[in-house]
Amino acid sequence: MTQALLSARLAARGLAVPVASAGLLGSGRPPPPEVVSVMAARGMDVTGHRSRIVTADDLAAAGLILGLTREHVRHAAVLLPVAWPRAFTLRELLRRGRQTGPRAPDEPLAHWLTRAADGRRRADLLGSHPADDVADPAGGPLREYQATADTLEWLIRDLVELGWPNSRALRESPRSVRNKGF
Repeated sequence: MTQALLSARLAARGLAVPVASAGLLGSGRPPPPEVVSVMAARGMDVTGHRSRIVTADDLAAAGLILGLTREHVRHAAVLLPVAWPRAFTLRELLRRGRQTGPRAPDEPLAHWLTRAADGRRRADLLGSHPADDVADPAGGPLREYQATADTLEWLIRDLVELGWPNSRALRESPRSVRNKGF
């Protein structure tokens, strides 16, 4: 869901930023029927998506690594320790980005992430916490998938407003955003 929503939001702003999705569970799985239904109601076809397990190469290629839980970010930081400065939960990056302010018009993404990470500690990723984690609806009723998609929509809207406040498709780095999660 996150990959489709973020890709659509960036494209709507005229931004050519590749977004890829990989996670911690098995590869080759199609999205659950609930995800397909919820995304179809939003005009997005995710039936062709297949799960992939994240690799160190995925993380190395990403300019920004977004996890939906602290567990995802911990995994990225262990799998590729140099990924830590650009690996955040979606909620953590929003919280920090709001504190430091939006990315400046000509500011590289890496510089904005460095500003957002100021004062950050790895220990802050221990455990789980609703301030950082997006609830996983897996196995729950359709309404939980809808609620998660609603939450992701507004989180992603705010992320794009902070991280890509001006449409700069031609100046954007070709490095991708990696999403770990749904």
